[in-house]
Amino acid sequence: KFVRGLTAEDFAVYEDGVQQAVAFFGATAVPLDLAILLDTSASMTDKIDTVQQAAVGFAQTLREGDRLIVVDIKDATKVLHPLDAAPAAAEAAILSTVPRGGTALYNGLYLTLKEMVKQRRANDEVRRQAIAVLSDGEDTASLIGFDDVMAVAKEAGISIYTITLRSGYAIRNATQGGARRFSQSEFSMKALAQETGARAFFPTEIGELAGVYGSIADELSHLYSIGYSSKNPRRDGAYRRVIVRVAAKPGAQVRTRAGYQSPRPERVTTSTH
Repeated sequence: KFVRGLTAEDFAVYEDGVQQAVAFFGATAVPLDLAILLDTSASMTDKIDTVQQAAVGFAQTLREGDRLIVVDIKDATKVLHPLDAAPAAAEAAILSTVPRGGTALYNGLYLTLKEMVKQRRANDEVRRQAIAVLSDGEDTASLIGFDDVMAVAKEAGISIYTITLRSGYAIRNATQGGARRFSQSEFSMKALAQETGARAFFPTEIGELAGVYGSIADELSHLYSIGYSSKNPRRDGAYRRVIVRVAAKPGAQVRTRAGYQSPRPERVTTSTH
């Protein structure tokens, strides 16, 4: 249940254990840049119609001023619709997907994160950024590894909502005491979501997708935005852990990005003759 009515004074922000002074606070709607990543590999053949309709429904939740990019993930990553505020064209791009090939999930996430960071740097406007990625299995075709994706995700500061379609057989096997094998994809998707302050979903039925997308849409429309200038002046490229607390509401649980990558020292180049 979202806690409404909080002010900047209700929040306490700590970086590596040192409390910071809140310099920016927003409780009103902030324009959103959203990337929808769809795994359309061959394994999605029997699910593609439902996946498309659920993704279209998700796209239709965007508000005026929000922007959307649609990315297709197979053996290769392809941007089907560039980041803009044309929802009808984005919906047409979603409906144009055709399942085939393997799954280069990490490649798709890596390239999308890079593209969204590029868009942010080219725009001075304060906008929220998020990625919603849907896959039904292990990565089978990426050249990029999970550690590389996680490093970029930490640096980018973009919320990554992950939806991993789980096998009903695997769930039944686990609940009946069977040995359920370790799933690298489930671990990776859960870790990416937790590190970036988002949520990981593991629906067991394709029909649950609409509800999952609805939950993500509802959350993205009810977020607080908090910013601060770090008291740590070092530009060492180190990862800094961030903790946010709400003292005014005992028992309130805060979900936020786990930290950020500090700026790296600027390179000084010299030339000799």
